Amino acid sequence: MTEKDKDGEKLSGANRYLLKFEPGKIPEVSEFWSLTMYDLTFNLVQNPIDRWAMGSLTGEYMLADGGSLEIYIQHESPGAEKEANWLPAPKDEFTLVFRTYGPSENLINQTWEMPGLIRLA
Repeated sequence: MTEKDKDGEKLSGANRYLLKFEPGKIPEVSEFWSLTMYDLTFNLVQNPIDRWAMGSLTGEYMLADGGSLEIYIQHESPGAEKEANWLPAPKDEFTLVFRTYGPSENLINQTWEMPGLIRLA
């Protein structure tokens, strides 16, 4: 769970963020993984595309050239070509929760590292 980006700044819909899983670094699970968006009262965030989470069950996201997974976390749409990978944020502060179900050995022994949220603007 996090309320901060990789630089330690509070997450806010006033900014745009990128969560990038490099090729081969998407979480390995036997069941599923998910990244869920909550407001500060831990309610799901209302948004225009009715998407509250991204994950292995979403089935809608697209891999970038080279095989990385880039998730755009922001209030406004990142553009039609990137909306499959958009997790809409509220206008104000928010919390993200990452979960894994049926984690692989590298998750259990903590050799896999969650990438940090990169603030784009």
